[in-house]
Amino acid sequence: MDFDTPLFDSPLAEAWIRAIAAAVEEEQARLTELDSAIGDGDHGSNLQRGFAAALTALDGLQPTGPGAVLSKTGATLISKVGGASGPLYGKAFRAIGAALPEPADPAVLAEALAAGLDAIRALGKAEPGDKTIVDAWTPAVAAFRTAAAAGATLPEAATAAADAADQGARDTVPLQARKGRASYLGERSIGHQDPGATSTALLFRTLADITSH
Repeated sequence: MDFDTPLFDSPLAEAWIRAIAAAVEEEQARLTELDSAIGDGDHGSNLQRGFAAALTALDGLQPTGPGAVLSKTGATLISKVGGASGPLYGKAFRAIGAALPEPADPAVLAEALAAGLDAIRALGKAEPGDKTIVDAWTPAVAAFRTAAAAGATLPEAATAAADAADQGARDTVPLQARKGRASYLGERSIGHQDPGATSTALLFRTLADITSH
């Protein structure tokens, strides 16, 4: 590995959360529109409120490593966000944080992101194809792992993951929802992009952006 490439450290972890908060603020209306079609219509507002609270929680935090930043974010999302997104994203960030006590290379970060996916699946009981955030998170983790194993830098692995998450979110359009509020619609859920998969793609795209600059 080229040790001139950046590790995922505390400043990058905080930059990631701040970038997610900004992206969610910008895309709140779109997320709400997607959720209004097949859910409760509150996905955008819930995430906006949650990540705004996370920024407040991070102010003044003296992190001992990237994991402290992400664990604090996860705990805040769980306590501040209603609906399904708070617990799902909250537990994901807590799991990622627990796996990152120190600055991480791409291979370690890949496994931490996989731990986040495991936490989501354990809580939501969703599988790929159920039209949930799992449909974007799963290919993102796979792409990140593959890139890291091939010796990719952090920006390269994160970009591969973001591209895979984007495609995963788009691939939810023809699916029929089998989990969550959208599953109540049956076949009427077909033809709509899943809002959770869309926000997951946003999350991985911001990771690519902050590691590339």
